[in-house]
Amino acid sequence: MDIASDSPLRSVPPSPPSLAPLHVLQIVGNGIVGGMERCVERLVAGLGRTGAFRFTVLCPSEGDFAGRIRAAGAEIGIVAMPEDPPWASIQMVASLIAAERVDLVHAHLPNAHLLSGLAARLAGVPVMTTIHGRQVILPDLEIHRMVGSHLSVVCRQSYYHALGLGVDRERVSLEPNGVDVDEFRPGPRPAQGVRAALGLAGDALLAGFVGRLSPEKAPEVFVRSAALLLQRLPDAHFVLIGEGPMKTQLRETIAGMGLTSRIHLHGGVDDVRPVLRDLDLLVSSSNSEAMPLALMEGMASGLPVVATRVGGVPEIVEHGGTGWLVAPRDYEDLAGRMHQMLTLHELRRRMGEAARARMERHHRLDRALERLADRMRAIARPAGAASTLAVARVPRMAAGPAQAGGRKAR
Repeated sequence: MDIASDSPLRSVPPSPPSLAPLHVLQIVGNGIVGGMERCVERLVAGLGRTGAFRFTVLCPSEGDFAGRIRAAGAEIGIVAMPEDPPWASIQMVASLIAAERVDLVHAHLPNAHLLSGLAARLAGVPVMTTIHGRQVILPDLEIHRMVGSHLSVVCRQSYYHALGLGVDRERVSLEPNGVDVDEFRPGPRPAQGVRAALGLAGDALLAGFVGRLSPEKAPEVFVRSAALLLQRLPDAHFVLIGEGPMKTQLRETIAGMGLTSRIHLHGGVDDVRPVLRDLDLLVSSSNSEAMPLALMEGMASGLPVVATRVGGVPEIVEHGGTGWLVAPRDYEDLAGRMHQMLTLHELRRRMGEAARARMERHHRLDRALERLADRMRAIARPAGAASTLAVARVPRMAAGPAQAGGRKAR
């Protein structure tokens, strides 16, 4: 299993000079700007600038995500990818792979995994998918068994879950997420930040939830915990940063409790860095996570955290060292830990410093990209395989799953 090491920083090594840049087709099953999409954006920007990789990205619709990918320097395409992909989409992607000389197809989310697997098999190129959740769900497992795709997971729980489902060790690897510790770092509170927007004093206690307002993130648990804590700490404030399908429900719940002056719905932001510098505490109340970027970015920014003990979160948060872990949906324990953190300034400072140090030591983005670059090279250009870069490829049906990790010289 591939585990993050504490080795000194190394830049992503370039491809051997005899080989052209590795052309990777990223197929992304969603078009919003969320954690998964930001991982793709960072991958494209970080590895694309090395000259060792070339990226084309397909997503289901135009929008902010497509614009950000273009700004990162990749070619972008739009293709329909419902759960049951139409032949037109499969044929288009297979033809693109052949015409643009794609070396590897990399999928994100099950609908993209299915489309990628079928098209890559037709074109005779290897395919991998990153499992961004804490478990390998049945659709991903079925696709993996059908097309022989490689599963890249981001936390240990996902890795051992895959092995428990019978996935071969040679077909699954662990490439944890990373955070840009130069971009996300402690800094002074912004003069015109969240506090100013909410009309809060500079010394007001402010705990924040940063993430999509959707059931798996359990923002209602954060709201319930905040309401409970306000009985003991009536001058504190709480803010939810993000958009999602639960926003109206949360607004109505907060209003029904008469707490709109204390629990604030701020909406989404383009740049979360000044938001994090405005908080005293970051809270994650999720029911399901793998390795959440919002938590890592907050810790890199010097914030202590209170988070639910789910998925890969215990791999990020050192209980009692960088923050506290609680059971999912235990709003009473969550409220108690929040109270402890907000009322003990020295504890917050010490844990925030430890959180920053942990991200610098264990979860640097450059090291994460280096591991992923090595994995993509190994899958696309396995040792001893003949190069096919100078030979035009014609879409064809691969002979079987054994060819999914490499292809014959043609």
